[in-house]
Amino acid sequence: MKNFRNSIFYIGVIGGFSVLMYWIILMGVKLETGRNLKIPTSDKSQWGEFLDSLIKNLHHPLALLLAQIVTIIFVARIFGWICIKIKQPAVIGEMIAGIVMGPSLIGMYLPEFSAVLFPAESLGNLQFLSQIGLILFMYIVGMEIDMKILRNKAHDAVVISHASIIIPFVLGMGLAYFIYDEFAPADVQFTSFGLFAGIAMSITAFPVLARIVQERGIHKTKLGTIVITCAAADDITAWCILAVVIAIVKAGSFGSAIYTVLLALGYVFLMIKVVRPFLKRIGDLYAASEKLSKPIVAIFFLTLVVSSYLTEVIGIHALFGAFIAGAIMPENIRFRNLFIEKVEDVALVLLLPLFFVFTGLRTQIGLLNEPYLWKIAGLIFVVAVVGKFVSSTLAAKFVGQNWKDSLSIGALMNTRGLTELVALNIGYDLGVLSPELFSMMVIMALATTFMTGPTLDLINWLFKSGKNETEEDTALKNKYRILLSFDRPESGRALLKVADGLTSKRADSSEITAMHFLPTEELHHYNTDVYETEKFKDVIDESTALNRNITTMFKASSDIDSEIVNVANKSKHDLLLVGIGESIYQGSLLGRVLGFTTRIINPEKIINTVTGKENILESAPFDDGTRQIIAKSQIPVGILIDKDLSQINTIFIPLFSLKDWDLIQNYVQKFIQNLEARIIILDVEGKIMEDLDTKEKIRLMEQAAPNQLTLRKEQPVEKDFLEQNDLMLISIDGWKYLMDTKSWWLTNIPSTLIISEDKK
Repeated sequence: MKNFRNSIFYIGVIGGFSVLMYWIILMGVKLETGRNLKIPTSDKSQWGEFLDSLIKNLHHPLALLLAQIVTIIFVARIFGWICIKIKQPAVIGEMIAGIVMGPSLIGMYLPEFSAVLFPAESLGNLQFLSQIGLILFMYIVGMEIDMKILRNKAHDAVVISHASIIIPFVLGMGLAYFIYDEFAPADVQFTSFGLFAGIAMSITAFPVLARIVQERGIHKTKLGTIVITCAAADDITAWCILAVVIAIVKAGSFGSAIYTVLLALGYVFLMIKVVRPFLKRIGDLYAASEKLSKPIVAIFFLTLVVSSYLTEVIGIHALFGAFIAGAIMPENIRFRNLFIEKVEDVALVLLLPLFFVFTGLRTQIGLLNEPYLWKIAGLIFVVAVVGKFVSSTLAAKFVGQNWKDSLSIGALMNTRGLTELVALNIGYDLGVLSPELFSMMVIMALATTFMTGPTLDLINWLFKSGKNETEEDTALKNKYRILLSFDRPESGRALLKVADGLTSKRADSSEITAMHFLPTEELHHYNTDVYETEKFKDVIDESTALNRNITTMFKASSDIDSEIVNVANKSKHDLLLVGIGESIYQGSLLGRVLGFTTRIINPEKIINTVTGKENILESAPFDDGTRQIIAKSQIPVGILIDKDLSQINTIFIPLFSLKDWDLIQNYVQKFIQNLEARIIILDVEGKIMEDLDTKEKIRLMEQAAPNQLTLRKEQPVEKDFLEQNDLMLISIDGWKYLMDTKSWWLTNIPSTLIISEDKK
């Protein structure tokens, strides 16, 4: 009755006021009498007029900008994903995407498309948005620099850092001396040209370096600590030098720049001595807050904007102000994380790719159309590598590092990445760099960043230990070693229960390693310890409750599934345990390319369902990552479907074939020996009873544990029976059979451990 009454009211209101609106229009038309109205006329049909209007809308500045953003983000994510797959930082892919979409490739081979998508008159809007993205990015970079590390461990780092700045800086100025006549714009003084060449050779990309260190798992080593400190000191020094260089370039001489430099020093003093203590008091008040109120957020964003504005007005560029605003943020890690989470996604995913493409639109590799120009580009690359790599290596060796660590520091400090592009664009905007030289420098930035990973691999290979097997290695061979990988803490608890169930009575002759990988973009070097503590808390608590010693492994990775497989294959473990829970139906190629795992919509699943090609075995129960782990792992894999596993007293084992028993009999024996669990084996197809050899093996095991193991012949399975068990142990072929037949078991099974075969 209520719904009927609401419907009558809705129809009455909408209908009545629609009639009233129509009547007002009719009355208003009569008021047009006597007015000299200009009614547009056209010879085109209504369809033609609609098309003209649609084309006009497509070329509207806002529509064009939105189309550019969509295209840029999509292409940048694709290239970033490709680079991750070849073990390179995603930023390299985004840099390459920018060049590909510029005149060097798309503009050269598809000029009409390029002219439509990136007309010259639209580049101003693109540049404006990209500058906003850079300001937010530099704010993040400033927040990522841990001043505590600089204060406590800066001695050796400062020596290495400053040596790696002054030497390439001088080499860059020397290079400028030889190429000034040919490549410097006509109205640019040598001082400006030489200073920018020097700073271009001296820069290290701190954000890229920090992520490489995390992904390689060396952030807790002496090498990782010193190189992070070196890069942080390098970043601060380089930006200060760049600010002075910009002031000199804009002023035209050292003398004229003195006033700008004095103003800049006054600004820095104000930020450190006045603004920073004020922000610290706010940070202390809200240090324990899970959220920040809008007025507090407004204060910090206002600090960012005002700081950027002041440095732009002073004449040392807004990016320096953004960097300082980030650096003076309260040092409380939770507080910084809250702000980084608010800024990072918009800055790095939405706005920063616009900067890469804008840089790519400026990069005209086609201008290097003579062998001589490529020789100059090669010379720039050699000077950059010698200046940064060699100087950092020698300085590190001088302060006491061994040759391997010294070379690794040199390779990492030679990473230029996005920071280099920022400096080059500033030089281009100031008219210091010509288009040809700008393109050469961009190529150098790409090459030096790209070579970091392979160079580190080469160094590790050259210094690879050739020692004979140690006593520790021999001892490990005699242990049953389990490696478990978890994503959620509750999943880690369940996996540890299973691992303990397989080894609890033989703790001295077994070893459990729990590992957790976090996506690189979710982790910053300064909060690694906090994240590790949070993620492993539940697992450590469970190990204490079980009275088990475990080893933990925590690492950032850009490709977690491949990382799990690599660790498993390189180690000497006997079993890899992984968990699937909420992510059971997640995973698609598109999600991986765009950098997320689809939770609501899986495009591949929709397409396969519509076309009738969906394979229940492929789409469920394993997501793409789990399938990759099973396929590529060289050791047996146990996949746990956790349904609130609290204890393991009764285990149900369905056998569908003789192969099933061969695969899981060792695990059955271990559960019996270590947990004294009650095991119920069900001969589902009646094939076990027909094979005398297998039947005898089970009988002998049953005699050894008469009250623990029971073999049931082929018979119907009831819902109550499934639910009263704590764990179901099943082979991967048996699980596939349940999925293929869409067994009713699937909705009633307890927690389930699926065992894959050993590929050794």
